[in-house]
Amino acid sequence: MAWLFLIAAIALETIATLSMKASEGFTRKAWIAPVAIGYVGAFSLLGAVLAQGMPVGVAYGVWAASGVALTAVLGRVIFRDPLTWVMAAGIALIIGGVMVVEIGAQAAH
Repeated sequence: MAWLFLIAAIALETIATLSMKASEGFTRKAWIAPVAIGYVGAFSLLGAVLAQGMPVGVAYGVWAASGVALTAVLGRVIFRDPLTWVMAAGIALIIGGVMVVEIGAQAAH
């Protein structure tokens, strides 16, 4: 269940961040609610993940890295933000780093 909550937290955080971009500096008021609801929901779900016993390093690492990668890719698709090969390589390194953290956490048990 912790992993499902973590996936939901990642999705909400990504939605909130993309909504912040869509709000154009909060000048488009309709986007304020998705930003607020998304971030409150994401942090609440992250808290639930931690309460279920997932190590904070794993939970936060996966959440933050996945959010960065997903936001960068969707920012490219939705807003035509830049996504260079160097940035893609950085995303690959983030994914690799999260995998190493997860492997380390498994080895500790």
